[in-house]
This record gives sequence, structure tokens and C-alpha cells, in this order.
Amino acid sequence: MNSVVVPKVQENSYLTLHYRIALADGTDVVSTFDGKPATLQLGAGQLAPTLEQALVGMEQGQQARIALAPEQAFGPRNPELLQRVSLKTLQENSNLGEQYVPGDLVEFSAPGGGQYAGILREIGDTWALFDFNHPLAGQSITFEVHIIGVL
Repeated sequence: MNSVVVPKVQENSYLTLHYRIALADGTDVVSTFDGKPATLQLGAGQLAPTLEQALVGMEQGQQARIALAPEQAFGPRNPELLQRVSLKTLQENSNLGEQYVPGDLVEFSAPGGGQYAGILREIGDTWALFDFNHPLAGQSITFEVHIIGVL
């Protein structure tokens, strides 16, 4: 008697999948369902850790739609991540000569060569107010997935 072993997603699996992240009102944030499927390795930072955890244990061929509260998705909004930055610091650590307006996503150079980003909320005479929360922080989302292949 031959039994077919269906591969399951594990914490370091390579996956081919279609996925969709949508806001509570149904607006797509990202979707691969109308194009090429995504290929990624769990644990490599390509998806948020909480989304990766939702995939662990799923079987190849499985489809799911998962409603996630903010705490399960990208976390709650953290008021401490709203920070004022001096215009001098902004100019020294972002793209030289760039003119920013509220709503812009601005990338900063971090000590040690890394990058981080924040959304510009306000500009004063000597400061700029940035929101360093993830853009989806504080929002409930729907995570829809179809696992095509598991390696």
C-alpha cells in the first residue's frame, strides 16, 4: 500500500505560493493571484514573521483565508514611533537635496550602514515629524494564501 506524503510548510521551507493581504474593507494591499506566484524562504524576512507563522503546518495545495487582528498582523500602532527629527538630521541622513512633503516615505541611513524608513507627517521650521510604525500597524487584515509548492 503506497501512501502519498503531502509536503507541509515548516519554519525554513522554500515556498511557491499566491498570497493576498487586504485591509478590513477588502482593499488589496498586495496580491499575486493575478500574476506570477511568489517564491520565498520562510525565515528570510520576505514576509512578516506573524504571516510566516500562519503558514507553518499548511500542506502543499492548501488554500486559506485568515483574518488577523492588528496584534496578530503588523502589531498595534506605537505612539513612541512618532518622532521629531531635526531638519539638519533629515538632510544629513536622507537623499541629498531631496524636497519632502507630508505623506512621503523617507529612507534614512542608520549607523552601521543599514536603512530604515518613516512616513513624513509634518514639517516645522527646524524639525520634521516622522511615523516609524509599519504602514499596516494598527490595522486588521485578511491574509489569503494558496500554497502551490513546498521544498
